[in-house]
Amino acid sequence: MAEWIYFLHPPRDDFAATMTDEERAAFAAHAAWLGRLLADGVLILAGPTLGSVNTGIGIFEAPDEETARRIIAADPVARGGFARAELRPYQLGFLRGRD
Repeated sequence: MAEWIYFLHPPRDDFAATMTDEERAAFAAHAAWLGRLLADGVLILAGPTLGSVNTGIGIFEAPDEETARRIIAADPVARGGFARAELRPYQLGFLRGRD
């Protein structure tokens, strides 16, 4: 299974501190979506960067790029235009607790 890294670029700096109610609702749906991916064994990790630029990062597994793109296309935040999605192939090299 291939690994993919997913960046979610917010529309402005200090996004987490300045979200509108509509953006908060979209990110609540985003968190639920990530929870389903985690429960399904697809998501490896996810979270935002902190500071003035709040880029989201997720690493997940998918067999090919087409499937990976379908997965991120289902993200309520990207689908709703609340942030710009970027997908890249990824190779997990080092992970604490992983042989």
